Amino acid sequence: MARNAEKAMTALARWRDAQLAEARGEKERRPFIASDCDELPKAEKWRRQIIGEISRKVAQIQNAGLGEFRIRDLNDEINKLLREKGHWEAHIRELGGADYARIGPKMLDQEGKEVPGNRGYKYFGAAKELPGVRELFEQEPPKQPRKTRAELMKNIDADYYGYRDDDDGILIPLERQREEEAISAAVSKWQAEKEAGLMETSEGKPEEEEEEDIYAVAPEAEVMQTCTEARTWTITRTQTRTRAHA
Repeated sequence: MARNAEKAMTALARWRDAQLAEARGEKERRPFIASDCDELPKAEKWRRQIIGEISRKVAQIQNAGLGEFRIRDLNDEINKLLREKGHWEAHIRELGGADYARIGPKMLDQEGKEVPGNRGYKYFGAAKELPGVRELFEQEPPKQPRKTRAELMKNIDADYYGYRDDDDGILIPLERQREEEAISAAVSKWQAEKEAGLMETSEGKPEEEEEEDIYAVAPEAEVMQTCTEARTWTITRTQTRTRAHA
């Protein structure tokens, strides 16, 4: 048989106690719908009551030893209370009160963590480490869409190919200076080699023989003589073959 303390914690017992307290006028129940309240002070009161309940449940859900099912129930209750708080804050603004959605503290909301791609539902405390929830937070961020060929070609212009490198006026003077230095060095080397060759010739050393020009054209007389000799040799050879056959 259950103990008296356990009996007192049952849903029926709590409901009965609430009914008796309401009948005695000891406790006023919070309206189920925020629009049912027409008084601004009471609306402020119910909002503070909801914040207190959220704070207690957020403190409870930090205990990972409560078990998976209890942690999930607490997390659902916290999210439900957060939505209810938003409804009361909107109703307070309609009644002419402060805009808590804009100026109110966000500490309770910031303690929760939303799953990427699923806005609205948050996980608090030990609920972030539940099986299946941890994997949701470890998902890789969505990949950036690949750029199309038109988008890639958009930034390709003359600068990309280096056609405007000389527009700054720095490269051309440097190239001109380097070109003049190279020409001066080549002229100095040529003059030094020329002077060295003249000195060797003046000391009596034989000059190098000139190479034969293979492309030189022979005089016309030499060409006619060569053709006559070739014709004579051909006639003589033909006569010799004729005699041999006879």
